[in-house]
Amino acid sequence: MWAVNLAAARQFHAREGHLRVPRKHTEHLEGAAEGIAGPGSRQAGAGEPVGVKLGAWLDNVRKRADRLTGQRRADLDALGMRW
Repeated sequence: MWAVNLAAARQFHAREGHLRVPRKHTEHLEGAAEGIAGPGSRQAGAGEPVGVKLGAWLDNVRKRADRLTGQRRADLDALGMRW
C-alpha cells in the first residue's frame, strides 16, 4: 500500500510542484496497475484510475514520522514533505 500512496504523492507533486495537500484531497492515479486495491477494497483493473486519499495519508504519515524507515522518509523528503 505504501507504493500506491507514494505514487499518488509523486503524481500530485509532478502536477502541482509541491506536497501541500489539503486533508480531504483524493488523488486519482491514472493507469493504475492491475491488482491494486482501490476504493471499497475492490480490485482496480489495468488502466482504471484508483482513488487515493492522499491528504489523509500524508497527515497520518506526519503523525507517525518517528516510525518511518530511512528510505521512506527520504522518498518523501525528495518531494519536499513538510514534517
